[in-house]
Amino acid sequence: MKHWMSMRRMAVGAVSNSTLFLPSSLLSSSKPNPLTIPFSFYLTKTSPFSISVLTRQRRFLSVSSLTADHHNLSDFGDGDSVAISNEGLKMLLKGMTYPELEKWVQSHGYRPGQAMMLWKRMYGNNIWAHHIDELEGLNKDFKKMLNENAEFKALTQKEIRTASDGTRKILFTLEDGLVIETVVIPCDRGRTTVCVSSQVGCAMNCQFCYTGRMGLRRHLTAAEIVEQAVFARRLLTDEVGSITNVVFMGMGEPLHNIDNVIKAADIMVDEQGLQFSPRKVTISTSGLVPQLKRFLHESNCALAVSLNATTDEVRNWIMPINRKYKLELLLQTLREELCFKKNYKVLFEYVMLEGVNDRSFSSHCPHQALSLVTLDALNQSVMHIDGDAERLIELVKGIPCKINLISFNPHSGSFFKPTKDERMIEFRNTLAGAGLVVILRLSRGDDQMAACGQLGKPGTIQAPLLRVPEQFQMAIGSSA
Repeated sequence: MKHWMSMRRMAVGAVSNSTLFLPSSLLSSSKPNPLTIPFSFYLTKTSPFSISVLTRQRRFLSVSSLTADHHNLSDFGDGDSVAISNEGLKMLLKGMTYPELEKWVQSHGYRPGQAMMLWKRMYGNNIWAHHIDELEGLNKDFKKMLNENAEFKALTQKEIRTASDGTRKILFTLEDGLVIETVVIPCDRGRTTVCVSSQVGCAMNCQFCYTGRMGLRRHLTAAEIVEQAVFARRLLTDEVGSITNVVFMGMGEPLHNIDNVIKAADIMVDEQGLQFSPRKVTISTSGLVPQLKRFLHESNCALAVSLNATTDEVRNWIMPINRKYKLELLLQTLREELCFKKNYKVLFEYVMLEGVNDRSFSSHCPHQALSLVTLDALNQSVMHIDGDAERLIELVKGIPCKINLISFNPHSGSFFKPTKDERMIEFRNTLAGAGLVVILRLSRGDDQMAACGQLGKPGTIQAPLLRVPEQFQMAIGSSA
């Protein structure tokens, strides 16, 4: 036990240790296990426990953690602020905002103007520097100091896979050997989007998501998040054109790693650097209510909420986070918080699963024109309205929003099926008929497992599949 505690102290600076999720049935033991820590934020009677597994110490540590009281740190904390390297205590530059970089440069005896020149070579002027040789125009002594004290790269490119529709999936290796995936999605209309990851794996265990099968391994640092966007521009701008949009919709739950995500987004929208518009940087969440409120107060970037169901019963099953933060709480929080943000709309993401969440009254009465008056006449209670589309209309009332309907992208081990195109169109028409702004998102990159919900590589030990409610067992078929 003393030996373990000693090892734990050595790892204080790390974002978190590698984390896997197991069914609680595999963890039953009469002896306490010091490595087993319940994830109280997520824990329910049917949820898995988290196991924190000690691995070799990560290379990049947090500056703030060097002086932190380690008794207050959590394996599921929000992570780093600024990262440094164990190797010669080199500072990882992409882990700093501009004010932090400026202070660091001044601490080494150089003026703020040198910091701005460095910043523009890392993020602007189409340079996106990865090493000292690319810092042309900087003072010779300043470059020598950087060579001795700074590290530019947080990621190593492993592989690029190109899908038939031109979507690129980039695999990156991290300093501890783990792998993350980033997707670049070209668009004919001149808009190209980079989809970045915020964690290795994910703790949320959404039943339709391949990344969720991995469980959570660890948070990404701000540097590891920012560098995905930098690498994408550096590698692919000449091929796909200017990358204009960023979506935090890759591996992980962004608001579970909120400190590093907000910091990375701040770096991305800096007007002297990457220059992404705040409205074109979208952070997605499965519905972590306290972190969502904090995000709306601290960031001007766009917000997407993965809704995916219109009742608590269904959402409890396909998105276990709903057992902690129910639909009513999530949606009422958005109503209240968005009152204070001008010209701001939340994007509701809705993955359509055949026979599970895709019913609409109009599909049963194809010759009857649907209107809100008709719905009110049928039933005043939202919970008794027959279709998911009609319930969704009621649920989002009073929330400035757009609805993004997403086709489910199949993956190995999944028993869900995508909703048929005609049903998706009916669903879309029902929402649009009620005055909602609706977008049908086409699958991109699915032949290279680069589409929504397909990222990652689950290991031998995987997060558990939850029991299918009886009323949906026929809908999803024998594969369940």
